[in-house]
Amino acid sequence: MSLLWWFWLVFAAVVFGLLALDLGVFHRHAQVVTVKDATIWTAVRVIIALLFGAGIYYWLGPTRGLEYFTGYLIEQALSLDNIFVFVLIFSYFRVPAEYQHRVLFWGVIGALVMRGVMIALGAALIARFHWVIYVFGAFLVVTGAKMAIQKEEGIEPDKNPVLRWARRIMPVTPDYEGEHFFVVKDGVRMLTPLFLVLVFVETTDLMFAVDSIPAIFAVTRDPFIVFTSNVMAILGLRTLYFLLAGIINLFRYLKVGLAVVLVFVGVKMLISEIYHIPIGLSLGVVAGIIGLSILLSLLIPAREPQGAGARD
Repeated sequence: MSLLWWFWLVFAAVVFGLLALDLGVFHRHAQVVTVKDATIWTAVRVIIALLFGAGIYYWLGPTRGLEYFTGYLIEQALSLDNIFVFVLIFSYFRVPAEYQHRVLFWGVIGALVMRGVMIALGAALIARFHWVIYVFGAFLVVTGAKMAIQKEEGIEPDKNPVLRWARRIMPVTPDYEGEHFFVVKDGVRMLTPLFLVLVFVETTDLMFAVDSIPAIFAVTRDPFIVFTSNVMAILGLRTLYFLLAGIINLFRYLKVGLAVVLVFVGVKMLISEIYHIPIGLSLGVVAGIIGLSILLSLLIPAREPQGAGARD
C-alpha cells in the first residue's frame, strides 16, 4: 500500500474518531456548550489538524505540507464568516442554547458530504477542462470585490427554496420538541422547527462552499490536500462557533480581510500560466492578511453612531 493511502486511512480514522467521541460520548444528551469546553475542544482539533499537516510535510514532502497548511488556513478563515451567519440564524429562530450543538453537529456531517461531492466534481472539471481554472479565478475575484463593498444583510428564511419545499412536504410543529428533528403526533409524522434550522444551516454552508472550494483549488489541484485541509477546518467549526459567537462582531475588519484573500487567490489562479506564486509566499500572504484584519479590528475602536452620546 502506498504512503498516500496510509494517510487516507489515518485521516478517516481521525475524522470518524472525533465525530464518534463528540456525539457518542461527550454530547449524548442536549446540553449547553460552555466557553471552557469550546476552548479545550477547539485547541484539540487545531492541534490534531497541525499534527496531521506536519505528518504530510515530513512524509509526503514540503510542497504538499505547505499546500495543506495554506488550504487549512484559508478554509479556517472563511469558516469564521459562517459564524456570523450562524449567530443570525440561531437568533432569528430563537434556538435554545442546549440544542445548538446538535444542529451544528449534523450540519457539519452534511457539509462534509456536500463538500466531498463538490471537490470531486471540481477536480474532474479541472482535469478535463483546464480553462475552468480561469472561471474559478474570475469568480473569486468578483466574489471578493462584492464581499468588500456589500453591507451586512439579515437572513430571510422565506426566500430559501429548500426551506419552503420542506414546509410543503410535511407539517411543522409550532414549537420545539426537545432536541428532536421529527416527531409523531396523533399518528402524523411532523417536522420540528429544529429541522428547519438544520436545513437553513446546510443551505447556507453550501453557499459558502461555492466560495471556499475554488479558493483551495487555487492553492493545489491535489484532491487529497484539497479534501483533507477542507475537512480538518470544518471539523473545528462547531467548537469555534461556541468559542467566538459572543465576540465575533468585534472582528469587523475580518470580512474585508477575507475579501482580499479571495481576490488574491483568484488572481493567483488567473496568472498561474504566466507566473506561479510560490506556495510558501501564498501561505505568508494569506496569514498576513487575516492576521492584519484581526489586529486592526482589535486596535481601532468602532465609531459610535452620530448622536449616540447626545442628551436631551
